[in-house]
Amino acid sequence: MEQKAMRAVFGEELVLLGAEYPQMVVLDSDTSSSTQTRLFGQAYPDRFFNCGIAEGNMLGIAGGMAASGLIPVAAAFAFLVALRAGDDVRSLIAHNHLNVKMAGCYCGLSDFADGSSHQSVEDMGVLRSIPGITILSPSDITSTKEAIKAMMEYEGPVYIRLSRQEVSRIYPEDLRIEIGKAQRVREGKDVTIAVTGAPLAAVLNAADILKGEGIEAEILDYITVKPFDRNTLLESVAKTGLLVTVEEHSICGGLGSSAAETLGEVFPVAIKRIGMEDCFGESGPYALLLEKYGISTDNIVKQAKRLLKMKGEKTIS
Repeated sequence: MEQKAMRAVFGEELVLLGAEYPQMVVLDSDTSSSTQTRLFGQAYPDRFFNCGIAEGNMLGIAGGMAASGLIPVAAAFAFLVALRAGDDVRSLIAHNHLNVKMAGCYCGLSDFADGSSHQSVEDMGVLRSIPGITILSPSDITSTKEAIKAMMEYEGPVYIRLSRQEVSRIYPEDLRIEIGKAQRVREGKDVTIAVTGAPLAAVLNAADILKGEGIEAEILDYITVKPFDRNTLLESVAKTGLLVTVEEHSICGGLGSSAAETLGEVFPVAIKRIGMEDCFGESGPYALLLEKYGISTDNIVKQAKRLLKMKGEKTIS
């Protein structure tokens, strides 16, 4: 099965889009090997700017470039975009609705070796609360490419969340992403599983296991986290009556919060949010970290069956 790191897909796609968008410039904060923006720098040296370890300054520069008619793509580790540069993101970019594209790399637990200080489990929650910022969180090779294209086509500030880790190709190459619309990956009638980002692969594996036990899971992939697709969620949950959300992020402020807020206002049902439960991560092998914090196939199966047992609609063995 084809595997590629999201950051590699990001770097390669920037080079391709550089030819399509002559007004595109790329900025980095001295992490161009990590984020793979160095590929754009090699292809377009006059349009690449290394701003050093000064993420706030980088985004301020990006705002000025956008105000001058350029389309800046600014890359840094995800927690640095959301937190260290948060004032610049809010006051300069979002407040003025500038056409800046912000890439938050090494998101979630994917910076496993650098520990909790560099793992970004709160970035979506922080940025989702800032008015006017669109948030994209692709899940595989194809959706990463298409999300980057959609980001460039969109007029306004966009944050795209990119994992350090390799992902497979789940979607066909003819996938088209509509910002603000979830992808219905599988149809089902017993439980809805909404996911964002790289955990899609674990969700699909969980759905296969559940199917073997006679449980049909409907899978919604939220490649766009904000604006949140309320209608697709409500339509699905009206059918299944149950919801599990899965994200490599804190359950506070991300996909699970968006879903719970929507259902709480309109159609309350039993829901289980899978993600980091109000805690930081730690150093360790990536797969073991995901398992420890429950962002795993086994826990998704367990939680879906638990909800179904509570509802009493299935006899769970």
